[in-house]
Amino acid sequence: MISVFLIAGGTLNAAESDALDSDEPARYLGELKALYLTSDERKALLTHSNSLLKTYGLRAEYQVGQAKPADLHYQLSVGSPGELRIREERRDASGNIAVRNRGFSVFGMDPFIQYQCPPQGLVCTFGSPTGGDPWLTILRDPQGAEELAKALSFLFRNLQKG
Repeated sequence: MISVFLIAGGTLNAAESDALDSDEPARYLGELKALYLTSDERKALLTHSNSLLKTYGLRAEYQVGQAKPADLHYQLSVGSPGELRIREERRDASGNIAVRNRGFSVFGMDPFIQYQCPPQGLVCTFGSPTGGDPWLTILRDPQGAEELAKALSFLFRNLQKG
């Protein structure tokens, strides 16, 4: 049912992707800590989110027929308590690089990440938690977007603890 919903191009959030039983969060976090060889949940979630962003990053070679294809790379980090920082690097076909750094506080925000993967599109976009433009854009891969939304949702909840 989820794949049908995603193929239809609707909006989905991490909470709707799987019904979380009481053991699922602990199991998920335990698997990530084991995968990244750390006992720190935040470090595991940040590393996993950055790994997913690298795996599903938008590359110029996927943008056949686009007017200005560019590689788009993201790197997440943690700033002050409750702050998520995003480094966005855009590299055009000529090799020119544009870097944009931004951040936002996750305190008081809904930790369930919204994203869209339109069936006709090339990308999945993650709705800005603060409104406005999308804050992340990845290659259109509904399963990858779902996994990234889940990791980010857990990361937001972790950062909201301070």
